[in-house]
Amino acid sequence: MRHAVIMAGGSGTRFWPQSRREFPKQFLTLQGDRSLIQSTFDRCRPEIGPEQFWVVTNSTQAAVTREQLPEIPDGQVLTEPCGRNTAPCIGLAAIHLVRQDPDAVMVIMPADHVIRPAEAFRSLVDRAVRLTETDPGRLVLFGVKPTYPATGFGYIERGSTLPGETDAYSVSSFREKPDAPTAEGYVAAGRFFWNCGIFVWRAATILEALAEHEPQVYDRLQALSGHIGSDEWPRILADEFPRMPSISIDYSVLERAANICLLEASFAWDDVGSWEALSRLHEPDADGNTIVGPHCGVDTNGCIVRSEGEHLVATLGVEDLIVVHTPDATLVASRKDENAIRELVKKLQESGHERYL
Repeated sequence: MRHAVIMAGGSGTRFWPQSRREFPKQFLTLQGDRSLIQSTFDRCRPEIGPEQFWVVTNSTQAAVTREQLPEIPDGQVLTEPCGRNTAPCIGLAAIHLVRQDPDAVMVIMPADHVIRPAEAFRSLVDRAVRLTETDPGRLVLFGVKPTYPATGFGYIERGSTLPGETDAYSVSSFREKPDAPTAEGYVAAGRFFWNCGIFVWRAATILEALAEHEPQVYDRLQALSGHIGSDEWPRILADEFPRMPSISIDYSVLERAANICLLEASFAWDDVGSWEALSRLHEPDADGNTIVGPHCGVDTNGCIVRSEGEHLVATLGVEDLIVVHTPDATLVASRKDENAIRELVKKLQESGHERYL
């Protein structure tokens, strides 16, 4: 049986001031009427029922997760006592799954991406599950064909077609986030794909891979597994989980394992990493502005403006700005240097403005 595992522990600092520590990016509604994490849940339905959904988050965000996804059984919202990257996160879900269903197939995805259309996503998941059925040892990755030379994503180099398959490929290499010229070369080559962080494999298989390639994670998971559902679980989790190395599933397993399979995504994908994503999710006006919420502008060009509720944002004689209004904080930033928002958040912390974080 397939199970959906949603990784939902991110902070989304580049979406400040709407994204906060207790209400990060995955809980925001950036288009339509459903938040990013709710849309992730919707995307997998109806093929995966609520009782086969698992969310891995942290204690700070667990309450909002349950509020936004009330369909998921309470015990399947797993809370990490601290952040340890994706390998321990996925391993934590895997030990729960094999206890419930030894043959469980995990469909692992981040909580905060936009994927369209949902039908294409579900179709590719079906294909990936079939690949794990023909070879239970396979680790299936989704690769997105790049539409521009992105420097903020990791890349997967496609290898040869797998024997007996027409649309599934081996993986030649993994490449880190490149500089601009290298990214341009990847796009021109045609065999490189964005690593979108969506994986399909059997829970037992990924645990076996962790045992082989990252035993420090596996041994701690094994120490935890015998206490699932017991009164001792919170104490054992708080003791064992922080002792795991903080390491991604890419470094710990995928770049070392042999039986890796790549499927090319048949859907449009956006990791909505910053406010710039609004210009891709909403149609700009005639002056190149992306407006979400009440706004009135004169001589305003190429701006992104978002306002909550009925608060009007008025702009005059400006261009290439990001303006985000919330009830207690307003951001005005250059669109040309939106990554500096992370520096701003750090400055807020250093200057004693913790209440706004």
